[in-house]
Amino acid sequence: MWHVSFDSGSRNNKTFKPKKKIVEGSHQYELMKHAASTLGSGNLRDAVKLPDGEDINEWVAVNTVDFFNQINMLYGTLTEFCTDKTCPIMRAGPKYEYHWADGLTVKKPIKCSAPKYIDYLMTWVQDQLDDEAVFPSKIGVPFPKSFLSIAKIILKRMFRVYAHIYHEHFNQVINLKEEPHLNTSFKHFIFFVQEFNLVEEKELMPLEELIKTLTTK
Repeated sequence: MWHVSFDSGSRNNKTFKPKKKIVEGSHQYELMKHAASTLGSGNLRDAVKLPDGEDINEWVAVNTVDFFNQINMLYGTLTEFCTDKTCPIMRAGPKYEYHWADGLTVKKPIKCSAPKYIDYLMTWVQDQLDDEAVFPSKIGVPFPKSFLSIAKIILKRMFRVYAHIYHEHFNQVINLKEEPHLNTSFKHFIFFVQEFNLVEEKELMPLEELIKTLTTK
């Protein structure tokens, strides 16, 4: 799939979590290559559209994996700045604070630092992507009926990492010369979730003004 590539030093080669790969030779791999070629055209609105004759679940799955990898790389470059000391609360500006719960091991939302929250979040997403019952990689294995509902939760939570980066670490992003990569990645994410109504408007409020700016360009 299309991935953000950095060229400003070796620090940017690290990811926060191991990169998730799609099996070569699978149909999802072919979809990934299609997405890469359409993204290369530079028209993000067209690039997110469902290709003719393709399954919405597979298209959402492939793109969700890609967004996980992009956020993984972007946040991976900021971990030294995002610590329990600098970010004791997981927030996106003064108005929005996030508490962690996954509904399984953590049922009652807990208040935690941003790095702890993002570690919980990305580990949880990773577990979903690795679960063949949720994200089947084998040809002929159907997606669960609840797949889009699960994808919506994943994408809603991954948005929070973008929101935290923009509100709390944007100066560092500029210093690392990563602003174009972050903006392109986030714009791609927003166009995708808007195209398929995957994240509710109220969830996007922390970056409302930025979204208006990026999507009207």
